[in-house]
Amino acid sequence: MLDALSKNRSWHARIELGFVQRLERTVPAYRKFFGPLSIQKPFYPEGSPCHVYLLHPPGGVVGGDHLEVIAEVDKGAHALITTPASGKFYRCDGRTSRQSQHLRVASGGMLEWLPQDTILFDGCNTVLDSRIELEPGAKFIGWEMVCLGRPASGEGFDYGRCRQRFELYREGKPLLIERASLNGGSILLNAKWGLAGYSVSGTLIATNADQNCLEAARNAIANLDDELIGITLLGEVLLCRYLGREGAIARERFLQIWQVIRPLLLEREACPPRIWRT
Repeated sequence: MLDALSKNRSWHARIELGFVQRLERTVPAYRKFFGPLSIQKPFYPEGSPCHVYLLHPPGGVVGGDHLEVIAEVDKGAHALITTPASGKFYRCDGRTSRQSQHLRVASGGMLEWLPQDTILFDGCNTVLDSRIELEPGAKFIGWEMVCLGRPASGEGFDYGRCRQRFELYREGKPLLIERASLNGGSILLNAKWGLAGYSVSGTLIATNADQNCLEAARNAIANLDDELIGITLLGEVLLCRYLGREGAIARERFLQIWQVIRPLLLEREACPPRIWRT
């Protein structure tokens, strides 16, 4: 009886978004919601591109919850999706919490997937899954930042688990496929060949990149303070890795890179969403 009640408390939230270009701007022409996931009214601080804030009113994810985001960007459309606050995955009762994103961009479309950081509480059991599918000529810039525990509150990541999966495809062919399994208190978290004791990790990815984009990204980063960052070019994919100790600083580093590569890749000056300043 208690198990049945526990299962009934979990949420499976799903949102489907379809962005199309109409006249002089991109609009979310298709929206379908199930459970506690929604979006605010779209913003247009730079004209045509559509800025959307993805909302999860409960504010956190517990064991048994599953958040699912599906977004499609049509030909010629340009969408920027972000979140108003950090995602939080709380310690679980043995069940798994999940968050998955399936993002598709049509030929000539552009998508920027720029959520704020994800905080994994000690004792969570979490799966983070991202799949991006691009048609010919489609462009994508995205990042993920994961914070293990809450060091400022004296909480580490001594027990718990996070499994990450990231897949990026162009015309059905893989550009980048990665897997990671982070176990609380494991050697991986502290070894020099692992996270080297850092509690914050991040990855920024941009497609359609070239050597000029690589040099601009590297030049944007200076004066690192107890942080590690690596930037490389894998075919058309600009890949930036980050290790640090604060989610806010990780976002600032990625923001510095985004501000210089966006004009090169999307032919638009950087226009940070207003919600980032609140």
